Amino acid sequence: MAEKKGYSATSKYLMASPFKVRPVADVVRKRTYPEAMAILDNMPQKGADLIKKVVKSAAANALDQNKKLDEDMLYVKELWINEGPRMRRVWFRARGRADMLMKRMCHITVVIDEIAKTGEKRGQ
Repeated sequence: MAEKKGYSATSKYLMASPFKVRPVADVVRKRTYPEAMAILDNMPQKGADLIKKVVKSAAANALDQNKKLDEDMLYVKELWINEGPRMRRVWFRARGRADMLMKRMCHITVVIDEIAKTGEKRGQ
C-alpha cells in the first residue's frame, strides 16, 4: 500500500520573485508547524508573509480532514517555490531608448504531514 502524501495547499500567481522567496522557504522546511509559524512571524521579508499564509492553509486542511490531529503533531514536509509567469513592462530610458522590466511571479506549494508516533518525522 502506498504511503499517504500529506495535506497540501497551493497559492499561485503571487507578485514576488521566486529568487527572493526561496531563502525564506529554506529556513522553514522540515520544521514543526508551531516552530515554522513562529519563525515566519518574526521574519521581515515579504516572502515570509506569503509562505505563512500558505502554511496556515495547509495546516487548516490537515486539521479539517483529520479530526484526531493537533497543531503540535504537524510539520512542514515539503515546500516548493516555483516560477510563475512574468509580466513584461516597457521601461522608458533616456535618448528615446526603452528597456524591458520583468515583474516576476511565483507559485508556493506546501505539504504538511503528521509527525510519526516515535517522535521522528516521517519520510526522512
